[in-house]
Amino acid sequence: MKLYKTACSPSSCLFTCSLAAGAADGPVTCYIRHACSLLHRSIPHISRVKSVQDTWDASEVELMATTGNNAAKAKYEQTVPAFYYRPTHSDCKMLREQWIRAKYERNEFEFIEKQEPYSAGYRDGFLWKRGRDNGQFLSRKFILSEREGALKYFNKQDARDPKALMKIETLNATFQPAKIGNPCGLQITYLKDNSTRNIFVYHSDAKEMVDWFNAIRAARFHYLQVAFPGASDEELVPKLTRNFMKEGFMEKTGPKHTEGFKKRWFTMDDRRLMYFKDPLDAYARGEVFIGSKENSYTVLSGLPSSTQGHHWNHGITIVTPDRKFLFACETEAEQRDWIAAFQRVINRPMRPQEYAVEAHFKHKP
Repeated sequence: MKLYKTACSPSSCLFTCSLAAGAADGPVTCYIRHACSLLHRSIPHISRVKSVQDTWDASEVELMATTGNNAAKAKYEQTVPAFYYRPTHSDCKMLREQWIRAKYERNEFEFIEKQEPYSAGYRDGFLWKRGRDNGQFLSRKFILSEREGALKYFNKQDARDPKALMKIETLNATFQPAKIGNPCGLQITYLKDNSTRNIFVYHSDAKEMVDWFNAIRAARFHYLQVAFPGASDEELVPKLTRNFMKEGFMEKTGPKHTEGFKKRWFTMDDRRLMYFKDPLDAYARGEVFIGSKENSYTVLSGLPSSTQGHHWNHGITIVTPDRKFLFACETEAEQRDWIAAFQRVINRPMRPQEYAVEAHFKHKP
């Protein structure tokens, strides 16, 4: 038996969890958060959870005192690829559970050959994809090819030409189980003509979906290694995939500020604020570039006194070099959260490549 401790915040409930990594090795004991303990309890054939408030015998106390974190981590995480996503407590349950199973049930990071589904540079298979017009999920063939630098999907199994070709250069993927209505729901975004496109997919097998997710991250990692040859793994990994900074409903009005306010679903993706009629729309109705304070971008609480039309009570004004964008939130808490998200972006200096994106937005018809 080996001891494995994971850091917990002072407010966390502590449990010990014996992870049965194989009959020959015996279980592994660890400190885990209360939320994580629920996951370990759900897979009892590899986990045994025990609260620190329970009675411990002398051998268990001695084990906890003499065995440490390093031995277990060296064994069960010895070959985790740099691109492989390590979930945090805030990630969805399915992603966290598959990380536990990958380590202790499938031993993926002890045997490199078990990583082929997401590290080979090529992957094909069928995913359930949401139709753009009818909203139904239909089985579609997907191919991810590092050599071609693209993820493709086909409407028909024998089709020669893909329905869509998504360049790895602009590809992003984020799990959205609540939004999509499936525990394995994945939102994939890419740029076409410098505008964001969304597709929503899932698979009934959680491992299959996580393998696709990490295959996308692997393809992005190898693309960035070529694009930025001097960059370290630590610099590249945060660029592989990203969760959206914030999503939710707000109301907006048009550029003349004389039109009525309309309810829209907003997604803040880095410096792109996109708005949709429906959260699962494939295309944004519009996008707003949010620059930095050094470039005269500002976020203000409230709306100009001259604002016309009925709207929610908690306004937000985004000031850009060219115009003001007016939004309204239903609650003060939502207003506060959106302002904080905008402020984080505005406080961050723009990177050189972002000036080209800003120029594109300024010249949009």
